[in-house]
Amino acid sequence: MKPQLSIIIPTHKRASILKQCLEHLEKQTIVDQLEVIVVSDGPDAETDAIFKNTQYLILNTQYFSIPKSHQGVARNRGVERASAPIILFAQDDIFLAPDACKKHLQIHTQYPILNTQYCAALGHTTWDPACNITPVMEWLERSGWQFGYPMIAQYADKALPKNIQHRFTYTSHISLPTAIAKKYPFREDVTLYGWEDILWGTQLCDAGVKLIYEPGAKALHHHHVDMEDSLKRMETIGQSLQKMQEIDPTFDRIPKGWKLAAHQMMALMPTMRGKHEKAFMRGLRT
Repeated sequence: MKPQLSIIIPTHKRASILKQCLEHLEKQTIVDQLEVIVVSDGPDAETDAIFKNTQYLILNTQYFSIPKSHQGVARNRGVERASAPIILFAQDDIFLAPDACKKHLQIHTQYPILNTQYCAALGHTTWDPACNITPVMEWLERSGWQFGYPMIAQYADKALPKNIQHRFTYTSHISLPTAIAKKYPFREDVTLYGWEDILWGTQLCDAGVKLIYEPGAKALHHHHVDMEDSLKRMETIGQSLQKMQEIDPTFDRIPKGWKLAAHQMMALMPTMRGKHEKAFMRGLRT
């Protein structure tokens, strides 16, 4: 049977987590319709070893490595090898629920009014309880600073408004027609953390690709985050934003005027948000 869904997974020296990710894919209700393409971003012997164990894998799997680049490049190389009509981008620490792949395929067959050639589907992701969820992880999800799903709950099973959809094109769990993924690849000249999804999402939005939110396609994010990790991430996002605008002057996301003043005021607060605002502003100044 020709695969109906190609799952693209970039990975970098996280063999043990990748193995768990693949175990969840083996439990998919439509496993016989899947093609899994794993792209190692840089060579890694431990990851190679997983795919030498043919008794372990029952999946239709392709695996190859590329010179160390970044996730966008790895995704593009994976898309080039995809043979299914629909692609699902996932991360190696995203554990899909057994019916998640089926849900993604249904989106692309049950929304003819939106024209499936121009539709992407966003699944729902939450923290994996096995990772010992910390207070900052709870806040990141509740506030929308990491997962913005509370902000789009009203659009369940619908297309997100065009003016916000670029903010929710999470490449950790999103599907779209292969033809669209090939036509609109990730920029390979941008290696900055924190803005790759938005850049790609803006490109899709400008091309008229609608984004459907499918909360029924569930996944767990197997990643532990403490306060130090989260603040470091926010500082990096601030640094990346500054450099991003140097690369592309049209990417005008640096807060100015009253927005900048609001960020500065919030950074003075001894709250969870205040601490993250402070880290973000510190990154902007670096």
